[in-house]
Amino acid sequence: MYDYLIIGAGIIGLNIAKNLKERFPDSKVLVMEKEKEVAMHSSGRNSGVLHAGFYYTANSLKAKFTKEGNFALKEFCKERNLKVNACQKVVVAQDEKEVEGLEELKRRGDANGVELHWLDESQLEELYPNVKTYKKALLCPSTATVNPKEVTQEFAKFIQEIGVELILDCKYESSNGNIISTSKGEYEARKVINCAGLYADKIANDFNFSKDFVIIPFKGIYLKDHNNIAQLKTNIYPVPNLANPFLGVHFTLTVDNEAKIGPTAIPAFWRENYKGFDNFSLKEFLQIIYYEAKLFLTNAFGFRELAFTEVRKYSFSHLKGLAKKLTKNMDDVGYDSWSTPGIRAQLLNKKTLELVQDFVVESDEDSIHVLNAVSPAFTSSIPFANWVVEEHVLKKSS
Repeated sequence: MYDYLIIGAGIIGLNIAKNLKERFPDSKVLVMEKEKEVAMHSSGRNSGVLHAGFYYTANSLKAKFTKEGNFALKEFCKERNLKVNACQKVVVAQDEKEVEGLEELKRRGDANGVELHWLDESQLEELYPNVKTYKKALLCPSTATVNPKEVTQEFAKFIQEIGVELILDCKYESSNGNIISTSKGEYEARKVINCAGLYADKIANDFNFSKDFVIIPFKGIYLKDHNNIAQLKTNIYPVPNLANPFLGVHFTLTVDNEAKIGPTAIPAFWRENYKGFDNFSLKEFLQIIYYEAKLFLTNAFGFRELAFTEVRKYSFSHLKGLAKKLTKNMDDVGYDSWSTPGIRAQLLNKKTLELVQDFVVESDEDSIHVLNAVSPAFTSSIPFANWVVEEHVLKKSS
């Protein structure tokens, strides 16, 4: 009998395990992961950007945790000798309407306590001569990048050092109360914590949760310049459409100074639809096509335009063209290969047909379900895990 059984060894599951074991050293904590190693999905396939926390409204969980998480992850990387690229970020505008968007981002940043600086065109040129803006831009000093796979693997090492049990290649199959049947037998726990990412809603259904929600997968791919022929010096972002959770095509530096353009946000047709027909599931395909068809027909949150716009990004020239609007004359010859694709487990409200923007967790005394842990969940993972434990473990146990 375990005290806590965590399904999914992504960045969130590992950090919840870490938090529980540090609070309750005598507790028996088990993390089970269906893959043969950790970081095989979103936690190891994201951009690696440590966001600062100025995109989100001040009353959101994302705003609360992103700023704290940026600092906490940098500290973890420092303690464990992991590389961090302190490359900053500039957000640029293309016209008067986007300047208004920048001003809204600055208001949100100020409300969230995030350091942001205005740059006029001449100041921007002095710092980053090849970056283009209209009238002014925002500089965010705290944005940085890490290797997400390396960081997630380090959390897996850390939790085992402090006595958490991690079982790999162990796939969840079903549950009977808090007895979990897996590909490696049955496990029982006083509290089950579902951090299964792309499958969190399905597992939650087995515990009578996630009744109003379903996960819709979106595929993200970057175009890479391995040698940074473009001589990119910082992350360059456009003003996003704040009505949806995607940040638009941008330039990103990796921890090793590779340059990337992207990502796409292409609707996927099954949950692990990374490449070709790999991991194809007819049941998933039919469910996802049903909801994507509803979104397309109703054009909820502009889904129809989003779908057409995103599919066009499979063209190298089109994707490069979108990115080059952010620069004066960026050399794009080095951007010649796709990165490893990632899939965003985006929660959809089935009743309102809205993409849920903030983190969503449902729970009772026996189980906790992390349903929506989308970007910037990687950056937010340490304080988010702490909040899950305080709000959904301690309060539900008292």
